Amino acid sequence: MPPKFKRHLNDDDVTGSVKSERRNLLEDESDEEEDFFLRGPSGPRFGPRNEKIKHVQNQVDEVIDVMQENITKVIERGERLDELQDKSESLSDNATAFSNRSKQLRRQMWWRGCKIKAIMALVAAILLLVIIVLIVMKYRT
Repeated sequence: MPPKFKRHLNDDDVTGSVKSERRNLLEDESDEEEDFFLRGPSGPRFGPRNEKIKHVQNQVDEVIDVMQENITKVIERGERLDELQDKSESLSDNATAFSNRSKQLRRQMWWRGCKIKAIMALVAAILLLVIIVLIVMKYRT
């Protein structure tokens, strides 16, 4: 849909507007900072600005140093976390293996106890039979 207010501009309108905009921007009413960026540095105004810029640049450099240290610490922390995760996985695997071996050993010891009880019961039964047979033979004779 075409715009309702369509105006055709010629080259003179465009170049004239650029010059008038620049003139408006460079008028005395503009701020000192805007003049600096539009006109560039000038003699007396650039000296104190240079000190401020150096001060700000020093602050930026300090912040950059702190951030680089923080990034280094974060990377080291990530490496330590990876090592800790590997160790915890290894510990978990060892705990699982220990649990399985302890269950197996418990079963073996239970069977060994059952075998010893069965052998003792068998020896007691044989002794009892021998005693009974001896007593029976003594009374028969």
